Amino acid sequence: MSRIRILAENVANKIAAGEVVERPASVVKELLENAIDAGARSIRIETESGGKRLIRVTDDGCGMNHDDALLAFERHATSKLRTADDLLSIATLGFRGEALPSIASISRLVLETRDAEDNEGIRVEFAGGKLTSVKPAGVPVGTSISVSDIFYAVPARRKFLKSETTELGHIASLVTHYALAHPDRHFLLKTPSQEILNCAPVEKLADRVYQIFGRQALEELMEIPETEAPIHTAITEPPIEADEKAPTIRVTGFASRPEVQRTNRNGIYIFVNRRLVRDRLLLHAINEAYRNITPPGVFPVVLLFLDIDCQEVDVNVHPAKIEVRFRHPSFVHDFTRDTLRHALSVARPIPGFPVGRAAAAGANGAGPEGRSDGAPMARSVYDQEAPETAGGFAASIPGNVAGGFSGPPRAVIPTSFGSVAGAAEGFELTGAPDRPIPQRLQFGPAEGSDFSFGAPQTGAAVADVVTAGNSPGALPRLDEIADLKPLGQVSSSFIVAVNGEGLWIIDQHVAHERVLFEQHLRARREGEMGGQRVLVPLIVDLNPRQLAIFEQIGEELRANGFEAELMGERSVAIQAAPAGITSGDAEKLLYEILDGIAKENQEISIDSLQAKIAASTSCHAAIKVNTPLDHTKMEWLLAELAKTEYPMSCPHGRPVVLRYSVREIERAFKRI
Repeated sequence: MSRIRILAENVANKIAAGEVVERPASVVKELLENAIDAGARSIRIETESGGKRLIRVTDDGCGMNHDDALLAFERHATSKLRTADDLLSIATLGFRGEALPSIASISRLVLETRDAEDNEGIRVEFAGGKLTSVKPAGVPVGTSISVSDIFYAVPARRKFLKSETTELGHIASLVTHYALAHPDRHFLLKTPSQEILNCAPVEKLADRVYQIFGRQALEELMEIPETEAPIHTAITEPPIEADEKAPTIRVTGFASRPEVQRTNRNGIYIFVNRRLVRDRLLLHAINEAYRNITPPGVFPVVLLFLDIDCQEVDVNVHPAKIEVRFRHPSFVHDFTRDTLRHALSVARPIPGFPVGRAAAAGANGAGPEGRSDGAPMARSVYDQEAPETAGGFAASIPGNVAGGFSGPPRAVIPTSFGSVAGAAEGFELTGAPDRPIPQRLQFGPAEGSDFSFGAPQTGAAVADVVTAGNSPGALPRLDEIADLKPLGQVSSSFIVAVNGEGLWIIDQHVAHERVLFEQHLRARREGEMGGQRVLVPLIVDLNPRQLAIFEQIGEELRANGFEAELMGERSVAIQAAPAGITSGDAEKLLYEILDGIAKENQEISIDSLQAKIAASTSCHAAIKVNTPLDHTKMEWLLAELAKTEYPMSCPHGRPVVLRYSVREIERAFKRI
């Protein structure tokens, strides 16, 4: 008897469902993608019991005729591919043809659809993968799919679902993703008792960000100017003919100012051709862009959109279509990093005092928790429950959903940018309040936000608020520090200065560190740097890992002013150190460089290596705290700081300058 046999169709469909459908949010994802691919301008998502009892997705797309409606439930039936070559240039969100048969195999499904050319539509019903009814129906052009009793045919899988609140949170997270990716479409997410999300179509991404996150979060972001470039023919295989157009890449979006920091990646969205993806390459590019601007261990808020020719990206990598591969990953990585880095260098915002924002909130009539009525702010369910990441989607929803669906509906209010921002790894949302980072100032938004997902804003109304929120002077600008006049020092560590904009406090150590860091990098990139010899060579003992790192980067250390040679099996003799480094600090500096690179698992580019050496060297050579400075030295330091490319933070990410504006001073004295 043969041991190998072909699986029955219903078994194959259930296996496919295990890959495609893991929870109600997976169903919503597949149906949303189909609606968007069908050209829908308005998409309505209704759920009951967190999607366990019912999910209904209604759109005004092209719809289907009688034959297509039935054929759509056959495995690998799709309108989006014709030949194998089409897999190399996929421009749609869906393409596998597995979603509808997989969903129908584990639920009760009703499809109602009508093509614009037909006078009447069709209603198709499935139960556990079996066709139970086909009949005509009077329905508008478009498609409506109702999925009820998910996993009723696979009760073992149903046991793995979480609470209704958690599952609804995953759905809310998912719809938020697609609403951001498609601002020109209307998205409505509701339950029997309330509207979770209602976003009217808008023209600009900034308007959609305001609709979802609110004005305060938008003010903390800076726009990444749209940047487009051809993918160089020098790296394109085969060479492009003269009459062919080179493939291009375009990057745009929003990124947070350096002072806005999160303790996790829950504020990072990455979209490739409007598809939300989880990509380590692009995550690394974002981290590299913020390197030497923010402290290690913290993360920015980034909404990154990459549009790249379809033949340059492979989306046929993961059954859930959440991973991609690039044909030229190095070019994509460097172009993304440089675009984001350039946006940061152009903006160069200077942080203000956190108390200024709190005072502003109070002046606007906000209550103690950020609500204008003084009522407690809605909290995420994850304030009491740890986030879950099963299925690649995790989410939180406001606390007024957590209590169930009884009582009148209330406006849904995000607690902070983090409460509705998706993680690039797992697409998670969390509403837990920001926690202070030890030894770091926190410049995040207030714990509450006075904007809700209420009635949809019109494009004009949104544009007015966006313009007001990004008005000049909302945060200090770089040019404001060029005319600072020093008054003196606090504890011989902080310089107090003034100009027409207000009162400024400058950390003299990190200010000098930033100046030396950029001078060091410029000098190194122009050629090798000389060091200063020590009177007596310093003998330093290295452990095996440090010794291996030393042998790998010895040439770069020498180019940065270090002269060190091996003495015996595990000892190194330091004969010269970079300029400004005392003999007592030379040993500490060498250990710091070697240990810092060891933590990178020895995977580090030459640019990163140069930056690490420059950061460590400048820290040891900079003016120390508790060092009295005369007026001339303070003037020189402020003038040099104003010339730097990133005066807002030191190479390790600590703030350099804080401003207390005239308006904030007047408000503190109750003059306004």
